[in-house]
Amino acid sequence: MSKGTLYDKVWDQHKVTTLPNGQDQLFVGLHLIHEVTSPQAFGMLKERGLEVARPDLTHATVDHIVPTANQDRPYSDDAAETMMAELEENVRDAGIQFSDPTTGDQGIVHVIGPEQGITQPGKTIVCGDSHTSTHGAFGALAFGIGTSQIRDVLATQTIAMEKQKVRKIEVTGELDEGVEAKDIILEIIRRLGTEGGVGYVYEYAGETIENLDMEGRMSICNMSIEGGARAGYVNPDETTYEWLEQTDYFQENPEKFEELKPYWESIRSDEDAEYDDVVEIDASELDPVVTWGTTPGQGIGIDDPIPEPEDLADDKVDTARRAQKHMRVEPGDTMEGYDIDVAFLGSCTNARLPDLRRAARIVKGRQVDDDVRAFVVPGSQRVQRAAEEEGLKDIFEEAGFEWRNAGCSMCLGMNEDQLEGDEACASSSNRNFVGRQGSKDGRTVLMNPRMVAAAAITGEVSDVRDLKEVTLA
Repeated sequence: MSKGTLYDKVWDQHKVTTLPNGQDQLFVGLHLIHEVTSPQAFGMLKERGLEVARPDLTHATVDHIVPTANQDRPYSDDAAETMMAELEENVRDAGIQFSDPTTGDQGIVHVIGPEQGITQPGKTIVCGDSHTSTHGAFGALAFGIGTSQIRDVLATQTIAMEKQKVRKIEVTGELDEGVEAKDIILEIIRRLGTEGGVGYVYEYAGETIENLDMEGRMSICNMSIEGGARAGYVNPDETTYEWLEQTDYFQENPEKFEELKPYWESIRSDEDAEYDDVVEIDASELDPVVTWGTTPGQGIGIDDPIPEPEDLADDKVDTARRAQKHMRVEPGDTMEGYDIDVAFLGSCTNARLPDLRRAARIVKGRQVDDDVRAFVVPGSQRVQRAAEEEGLKDIFEEAGFEWRNAGCSMCLGMNEDQLEGDEACASSSNRNFVGRQGSKDGRTVLMNPRMVAAAAITGEVSDVRDLKEVTLA
């Protein structure tokens, strides 16, 4: 088993006891909740006459089902209004801080935690959402949990878990123009598989990771779960600290920053840390990666041929055949030139301010293809305001994009933002499962934000390196 890694250190520091079933009981440093997975858990507490143990370590927002076009109350969707009303009642009764749309701080749970500074290195963080691994970018241990576990954390501020092995993924080399963090994680999942990380957490390391900004690190950690890993993290460093120092929490508590920084440094993986596995990736060899199938692991470089199912591992053949039939692609072809109907720029993977800036540099001065519906959905109200102040909204709208309010939107299609029929979507989100974006016949192609922008302009999957970027004013 691993030794001396950040995972080992933070796990041991939060371990309360070992339970009779062999699992460890861990103290939870931050519990994030939203409108979809929490109502049942609060209901279970009420049935048992229990109260929320640590409302001060719990933070709520709305993101999954909240509308992005019109957020006037009551919401037009009855289910959305019911979930919103239940969450409002639950957080009010429990005294939980709530980033609701009236605060100006609402947004996707994995965007608002980091931007407010409540996501911090060395914390154990849980949320009823699989992409909670995002917060690992700050050197936290962050896990997605189910409804019964949400109940347990609300009631006890602890969770029972089995310790995992640690795989170090060392990424080196300089990224080519047009290649981003999203391409790194899509390549990792392609190589290791969607189940390759089962039983592991991933530590992302190497000079390429160290040179990424926090947004890029969050994109990579966000999709750890797509590779089967229980979590993913990056060791905290000066890039992490510079981000944190500018957040609300540490602007209001500057003494806390100096107090906590030595702790953050102490939890970094030791130079001689022992890992259960090590994988090396040369990022300089990467092209922009797009998916051809119906899992994030079915990806290729933009110039690479779609594989023959028979050339894949035996247990992947049938899945590949079904995926190719659904996506209407043929082995030997490339994804370049694949017609799209919708372009979606958003999600907890790629809806932060730098993502929107990079896409805007491709969009500026161009027009969305006549046959494409294009959406920009900022990850939070703060991102939305900042983008509007910088003029990014104007750039996108002048090009023909719809500019929406913050939320998960078309990433999972739980609100009005959905594919229709067999539409094909160029998406900056994290999952391309059949039916994921609201239509069982819809087709989703995952790619980085600049690639989404390029697809919106050309009407087809295109190599963004063929489109000249424009300098933003």
